[in-house]
Amino acid sequence: MTSAPADPRGLDLERLRGHLDRARPGLVAGALRGRLIEGGRSNLTYEITDGTARWVVRRPPLGHVLATAHDMRREHRIIEALHGTAVPVPEPLLLCEDEAVLGAPFYVMEFVDGVPYRTAEQLAAIGPERTRRAVLGLVDTLVDLHAVDPEAVGLGDFGRPGGFLDRQLRRWGKQLAASRGRELAGIDELHGALGRTLPDSPAPTVVHGDFRLDNVLIGGSPSGTDTIRAVLDWEMSTLGDPLTDLGLLVMYSSDLGLTGSPVSTTSGAPGHPTPAEIVERYAARSGRDTGAIAWYTAFAWFKLAVILEGIHYRYTLGQTVGAGFDRIGELVPVFIEHGLTTLQDRQDRQEG
Repeated sequence: MTSAPADPRGLDLERLRGHLDRARPGLVAGALRGRLIEGGRSNLTYEITDGTARWVVRRPPLGHVLATAHDMRREHRIIEALHGTAVPVPEPLLLCEDEAVLGAPFYVMEFVDGVPYRTAEQLAAIGPERTRRAVLGLVDTLVDLHAVDPEAVGLGDFGRPGGFLDRQLRRWGKQLAASRGRELAGIDELHGALGRTLPDSPAPTVVHGDFRLDNVLIGGSPSGTDTIRAVLDWEMSTLGDPLTDLGLLVMYSSDLGLTGSPVSTTSGAPGHPTPAEIVERYAARSGRDTGAIAWYTAFAWFKLAVILEGIHYRYTLGQTVGAGFDRIGELVPVFIEHGLTTLQDRQDRQEG
């Protein structure tokens, strides 16, 4: 006698099926099965199926969470607003804020076929032409996102764009203070230099907040070419300075100069556009002035250094387990150095 498959942690399939039958009668045709989709860094993502169709469920992590960091209503709202625009997002099907169903708010969206390319090795396997097309397509999708009129799609009150950069810098400075467990040469110097050289922000747009290649799904189109099928992981989205998205994309397209790192960029893949090409493509297609992109890239290096230091700090306290966490600490100085070098290069060019 075969037992029924166990529910994934955090996903009671029977309760979910009951809710779907009430909220969307006829959507589900049979018993549900589900699995956790690995690779998420924060909110939990599951694939569910009734044997015929597939959907995706998003919910906060198990245990104590910060409502502002795991706001399902906010995530659902932005993909609902962007669905039907030039920005490819999964179709949202329902939002459930009744915690009696799964123990936390959640939403359901369509399942989109596609591949999230996370490493240079994965890109190398598809060849230089497809790699170049994929990364340039990512830039074009970012331009499309920043071209969306927030008011026109009902996102006019989605954030507070005034003083955005100053607020971001203070926020990440507080994050650093909360994770201080050792001396980090240059981190305060980098934070201070960023604060003294804040650029003037362009007009605010919808900002993704974590825009990079492994947060999109790439798949074939009817014409046979690779396209961005869906942009995922909107939990850090808001209204703000669009060049923060570009700076992060440039950072993730830069060479860390490390081998075998648990944190990698995609820059080593043959055919991968250079950071300069990415900036040029964005500037040409968006019409925005990218002259201050070095500041935004340095800020991205700083932000990632703070995130990694937080992971390292939790590891030293025994609060994080898994492969690769023991090496995170040694990466932090590398990110700090890249940030300082990027800012210094910008200053040298301005003085030159």
